[in-house]
Amino acid sequence: MWAVRFSNPPAGLPTQATLRLQQHAEFTESLAGLVTRDLGAAAGSPAIASHANQAALAGDLEDGRLLLLDESSDRISITGTWNGELIEGSCGKQFQGSWKDTSRSAADNAPDVPFTLTKLP
Repeated sequence: MWAVRFSNPPAGLPTQATLRLQQHAEFTESLAGLVTRDLGAAAGSPAIASHANQAALAGDLEDGRLLLLDESSDRISITGTWNGELIEGSCGKQFQGSWKDTSRSAADNAPDVPFTLTKLP
């Protein structure tokens, strides 16, 4: 399990989330999992209408250093993308990168949102 901290997320999305990642059941070289966010009172607002409290993740960890994940709130369309790099000296316990809102409710010029991913004990 991983803790996520976002810097300046879009309106309605929290600054914190939790990721669960494991080896993909069908594609052993890939990862699968879930991201869980507390959307609270913002759930269903137009700004985040395409996001759910829990979304599926699938992607890759390349050479143990580069994290590439697609997020899907409806398990059909990609509602976010994650790109991160291992923080040198973190012993595989921290990644930094950017999350992009690719949902249909995202603005055309939606900015990349910096994140830090930290392995929980």
